[in-house]
This record gives sequence, C-alpha cells and structure tokens, in this order.
Amino acid sequence: MRAGIPLLVAMLCSLACAGETGSCVSRCKERFPRGGTCQCDSWCPRYGDCCADYMCLRAEDTKEPQPSLGLGEESGTAATSSLYAAPGSCQGRCREAFDRHQPCHCDVHCLHFRNCCEDFQRLCEAHEGFSRSSDAISREELRSISERIYRADTNKARKEDIVLNSQNCISPSETGDRVDRCPEPLFSYVNEELFSKPTYAAFIRLLNNYQPATGHREHMGAQQLAEQQAFLREVMKTAIMREFCDFLLQQNRYDSEQELVDDLHNMWFGLYSRSGEERDSSGFEHVFSGEIKKGKVTGFHNWIRFYLQEKEGLVDYFSHVYDGPWDSYPDVLALQFSWDGFYKEVGSAFIGSSPEFEFALYSLCFIARPGRECQLSLGGHPLAIQTYTWDKSTYGNGRKYIATAYIVSSMQ
Repeated sequence: MRAGIPLLVAMLCSLACAGETGSCVSRCKERFPRGGTCQCDSWCPRYGDCCADYMCLRAEDTKEPQPSLGLGEESGTAATSSLYAAPGSCQGRCREAFDRHQPCHCDVHCLHFRNCCEDFQRLCEAHEGFSRSSDAISREELRSISERIYRADTNKARKEDIVLNSQNCISPSETGDRVDRCPEPLFSYVNEELFSKPTYAAFIRLLNNYQPATGHREHMGAQQLAEQQAFLREVMKTAIMREFCDFLLQQNRYDSEQELVDDLHNMWFGLYSRSGEERDSSGFEHVFSGEIKKGKVTGFHNWIRFYLQEKEGLVDYFSHVYDGPWDSYPDVLALQFSWDGFYKEVGSAFIGSSPEFEFALYSLCFIARPGRECQLSLGGHPLAIQTYTWDKSTYGNGRKYIATAYIVSSMQ
C-alpha cells in the first residue's frame, strides 16, 4: 500500500477543490460569516449550511482546533454526533448523586459504567477537583497499550497477502458527488488462506447473521448465539486480547477475565432498536457488517466484509480520500462505495488487520473514551477513533451498548 497523503496535501487539495470560502480548513469555531458560501461554526449542522468537509473535531484536552481528514461515519451537512450523542450536560451537576432518571451522569462512577455526559471530562474532571481515580485512563496509557496491541497482531496480513488497487484519490469536497471514479475493484488479490485462521473463520461466520436494513427485527437463535460465543473464545486466545485484558484488569475496570468477556458480549452483540420498536441492530452488526438506514449505508468499517461483498458483486468501490502512512498492514483507508445500490460517502477502515485487532481497539476506545475521540498510537503514527454510546436502552447496571466506532483521523 502506498504511503499516506500528508495532511497538508489533503488540506490544500480540499481548498483547491472547494474554494477559499467553501471549506472548513482553518475556519473551525469561527463566527458566522454572512458572505460565506458555507459555514463551519457549531450551529451549521442545525441549519444545514455546513461546508462539505465540515468536521472540526478537536484533539482531546486541547483548545486549539485540529485539522481532520474527514474519515468520519457520515459527512456532509449532518453532524454525526446528532445521531448518537446523549442529551444532557454536566453543567452544574458535577458530583451529584446518581439519578436513574437522568439521560447521562456526572458522578465519580460514571466512567466505570460508561454513562457520563459528553462534557463530563471538560466540566468535572478538569475543573471540579476530581482526583484521578482508578477508573481514569490517561492518553499516555492509551497510546502505550495501543502500540502493544499493534505489535501483538501476529495474525495480520503480510504485504504479499493483499494487493490493493486504490486508483483515484479525491478531495473531501467531492465525496458527495456519488461519482464512480474507479472502474476496477479495490481488492486485486487477497490470500484467502488468511480466512482459515480461527479468528477470521469465526468472524466470517457472524457476518451472515444480520439483515442489513434497519427496522427489521434481528432473530438470534441458538446457532447464532453459539457463533458469538465461539468468536469471543477464539479472540480471547490471541496475544492481542491478552494484552487488552491484562491492561483493563490492571486499570481496575474489571475484576476478572470472565467479567470482561461477558461485558464484551453484551456491548457488541446485545440487540437494541435503531429504527422503530424492533430490536433491529447491534454494535457488531453496525460497525463490522454494515446497515442500510434511510437509503444510506451506515457503519460497515471492516475490510474483510468489504472484500467478500465486493467479490460477490454487491460492493462497488468509487474512490478514496485518504491512504494511511503505514508501509505494512494494518493500514487505514477512507473510501467511498456503494453497497447493493446504497451509497457510503466516507467509510474508514483498517486494511489487512486481524479481526481481533479491530475488536480490541474499538472496544478499548469504547471502554476508555465512550462517546469521545480516543487518541492512540500505531507503529509510531498517531490515530484517533471515535465511539458513540447507544443511549435509548441499557443493559446490566445501566451500561451502554456500542452505537458505532470508527477511525476519524490520522494526524501527521
């Protein structure tokens, strides 16, 4: 896979294509400019006049706006956070007693139960005298464990196992055009012997357990439940998940490996209602298998799923906006494609990683930074993952399901 596009080049490309007033580069958090052709302030998602590359995500614990390559779940005028973010705030509520009627919480235990309000860290941890508890995981610790997970991925693809044909790279402002600029498939070759490895085989067996369209109840019988348990058993045997498990036990997030496994099963495979009253979705289905909602592809962030669907003629690769800096697998690609006739404007995915690698990193970020950007390091390169909690239903003692998890940026 060729070297990634430097951030500056991507920014210049976006400016060239969108025009000086048609892009959010260097404009995040600006005041409303009446003469602007599009906006980049915090209100533009509500009024539907954001620039096409609107993202304006900021690195954690900093007040300076950070550039983004637009690798998010959805792009365009709709802010992703509006799809998943819980209502409510910690304004004036730090240290309050737990109230089950509140949609999110601001007490010292909310980190453990992943039910803090989105602004808890900014308003409470940093300014209300909260001492760093055993529940808090620092950025440095996240970067360290992510590097250990990266080194432990012995099941990843070798360079000769995958031949990519990435073809045309476009600017973020062009992603809404829905133009197929790549006449050939993304994957020219994949060594399918990879798929006989236990974690790959167990992962692939899960992919046909779901109906893509939301609004249709998912039925999980004995076989499907057994396949979920088999996948968890296989991934927990790997060096990656040993690093992951040991880290969380040392952080006092779980009392035992079994407690962690049970929680992973609930947060990823527990069913909830994404559309109407039907239990039609789960974190695993959304992130790894993909869903169709309101005529658009949502989720679908896995390279194995993409390859298998492309091989069957169900996926049509259109273009990409980003190709990561890693010179071996796993790498990162942000791409545009159609799936069974439905369009995905920007979908980020690891390429060539093992199933346990993605499962560990997404789980780590959801546990450590639920609903927030999670700063990691892979092979010396920074990478950020965004997760969101599903806030309309819970399991256990008020814990939240995974709504989504995806790569949002890779800063150079």
